[in-house]
Amino acid sequence: MKSPWYAKIPHPLIMLFGIIVAVTVMTYLLPAGTYERMEVAGRMRVVPGSFTTVEQRPLGLLQMFRAFPEGYKVASPVIFICLASALMFVLLERTRTIENAVGSLLKQMGGNGAELIIVLLTFVYGVLGIMVGYENNIATIPIAAVVILALGGDLVLAAGVSVGGMTVAFGLSPVNPYTVGVGHNIAELTLFSGWELRSVLCGGALLLTAFYNVRYFRRISATPEKAIGRGLDTEGLALSQPLEDYRMSGRNWLLFSIFLLGLAWVLYGVFTYGWFINDISAVFLVVTVVLALCSGLKSREIANAGMQSIAQMAPATFIIGLAATVKVILEQGMIQDTICYGLAQSLSGLPTLLSAVGMSIGQSFLNLLIPSGSGQALATIPVMIPLGELLGLTRQTSILAFQIGDGVTNLFNPSLGGLVAMLSLCRVPFDRWLRFILPLTGLILVWAWIGLIVAVLIGWS
Repeated sequence: MKSPWYAKIPHPLIMLFGIIVAVTVMTYLLPAGTYERMEVAGRMRVVPGSFTTVEQRPLGLLQMFRAFPEGYKVASPVIFICLASALMFVLLERTRTIENAVGSLLKQMGGNGAELIIVLLTFVYGVLGIMVGYENNIATIPIAAVVILALGGDLVLAAGVSVGGMTVAFGLSPVNPYTVGVGHNIAELTLFSGWELRSVLCGGALLLTAFYNVRYFRRISATPEKAIGRGLDTEGLALSQPLEDYRMSGRNWLLFSIFLLGLAWVLYGVFTYGWFINDISAVFLVVTVVLALCSGLKSREIANAGMQSIAQMAPATFIIGLAATVKVILEQGMIQDTICYGLAQSLSGLPTLLSAVGMSIGQSFLNLLIPSGSGQALATIPVMIPLGELLGLTRQTSILAFQIGDGVTNLFNPSLGGLVAMLSLCRVPFDRWLRFILPLTGLILVWAWIGLIVAVLIGWS
């Protein structure tokens, strides 16, 4: 019997190691080159038309492996926020606080309205993606797992609701500071102008995600053997007793309130002081310490729970470091700018409509190598803006093409550390995630490209 296509999907560890080897080989094949850069508003951005080749800097075998610890150094903030989130959640899990909160809520609802809850949760995570960011929301992912399992779904659906909703909304957000914000600054456009069309695209993509999740829920409810998440470990996430037996104890209310206050503290810091990953990790650690003191658990139980949570996150954090290694090799071999220059040149002869779509496809490829949205923006937008104008694209449209290419492919990008970490918290293997998410990614890309073509036709500015 022929194996299905998804059975041949390699582990993300193998994917990333293959990318690392391929990029290292590229340092021998591609000419090293660089753009001149200038500082604008505290950020270094490339100067259009300044690309020059430099002396070749191929990386040997030892240099390739030396880039690994450098990658982990670059990725350390993301790695640490993943560990801090896991430490915080394991205490809520061991004290059954999240389980009792979800069970009590569903008991009050009478166990009804599962599909409505799935739609609402998809949009809730979408709003978090728009307003708070991406890695900043890692700590909220396990809550979706508990809720969706309680509704009769599986862990893949939990990832579709939380990771899918958040990734789609963050990627197509009308106010994304890392892609749209940086892009508008470079293009000298009013910050977040054109938000109306972006809001339509983002809202439509979230609707597609919500209905896709509901359709999957209906399918696995009718035929459980078709569940992609069948057989995954749900220990500590699934409800362990009938709904009528759930109640929140005084300690549960205290711990849940501490957790919510921690999230409120994060939101306040993000919006008031512009906090980023290290600040949020610090808050998560403070909340973890307070939860531990109030948990009623013995010190050995707390330590064992913490070590278990770190062990569960170890594979994800290892992969996050590998993903950052790709960027280190690109920079050390000085081929990152060469690839950006080659992309720009390949688009120069295309018709206007095709060039817009081609620009987004090119950015999708770059996203595998440079998963940082702001990093891509600073490296490519100064080149793409003048190229787009030569092709008849407005600056606003060029930035939208960049945003689509960067944002939508984040749904399946193995080099995106935040995605790998969130899937790990949902206990969903990457190959199963691809089986679930690739059809939805295709739908969202078609929707986004329709919006991009409309932007070209109306001369959107």
